[in-house]
Amino acid sequence: MNKSLLKYLLAILIIGGLQQRAAAQANYLKIKNYKTFYGWAHHAPQDWMILRQFENEGKTYYLLVNPQTLVTKIDEPNFYQVKPMSITEARDFFKSTPYQKALRKAEKQSLALQDAGIESGIPKETGISLTADLCPSHRPLDRRIFTDIFTEFQKVERPAPIALSVTGVWMRQHPQDLEWLKQMQAKHEIYITWINHSFNHRVSLKAPLKENFLLEPGTDMNYEILETEKAMLKNGLLPSVFFRFPGLVSDQQLVYKLTDYGLIPIGTDAWLAKGQQPQAGSIVLIHGNGNEPTGVNDFIKLLQSEAGSIAKKQWLLYDLRESVEEEFEGSN
Repeated sequence: MNKSLLKYLLAILIIGGLQQRAAAQANYLKIKNYKTFYGWAHHAPQDWMILRQFENEGKTYYLLVNPQTLVTKIDEPNFYQVKPMSITEARDFFKSTPYQKALRKAEKQSLALQDAGIESGIPKETGISLTADLCPSHRPLDRRIFTDIFTEFQKVERPAPIALSVTGVWMRQHPQDLEWLKQMQAKHEIYITWINHSFNHRVSLKAPLKENFLLEPGTDMNYEILETEKAMLKNGLLPSVFFRFPGLVSDQQLVYKLTDYGLIPIGTDAWLAKGQQPQAGSIVLIHGNGNEPTGVNDFIKLLQSEAGSIAKKQWLLYDLRESVEEEFEGSN
């Protein structure tokens, strides 16, 4: 078994076990004092970076990230040797890790008004990292994406990885669709990395981009970020260290504000509905909220065109975390 596949399977086992354990230990409907909290946590042989702290039924919990693999987990502090730090101190402490290298690259690419952040993953591999956005929508989840992925990949890559950018409003409006996705993951048909996509995802049809989406005057980024993470936890989802800007719109100040929360902005180099064609290692964007059937149709056609390569394991889906980790592993 190759290194990448082994790490991927271990990540699935670890996160699956932690989610079950966390669900058994805590009723997340009673989350209190959810806040940013940074530092170093050590449980031999692994160092973790602490990102958040919250309370539930009298117990304290941390949201932690493995800075080598970008895998997150929820755990209690008493399992670790802990040193609280400022975000600046923590980032400096872990500066040589793939996680921090990815944050720095995102900051270097922060000047663009659209599509700032990490746009592609592993260029040496044949395949893509698939991301699907779940923006607020009155339409139901476009389930074809997920059933077709399972149909095409079940013999060669099970569970097939996908990253879903989810908003707080979508989770509130679509509990049945969310439960269906969780069931697909529970049955090991797909494996989901949950990306924060803001809580409200406000958009104006009239405002210019520089005053639109999260750049709208008066936007409370603390609410948009932390309330979405809380909603994820309340729904039994594990927040990742990734964030996708609504509309892919940001400016340099907003990107740095985001990275101060320890989150990596994820862009795309292949928004299918806009006619952008995926290359080896692309981070592909489609919308799974029912609002973009063109992009979904294009993705299904892509799957069908690659069916022969998929069967030969020559064209695969890649875990977004693994793609980012491998891009920055060993780099400066």
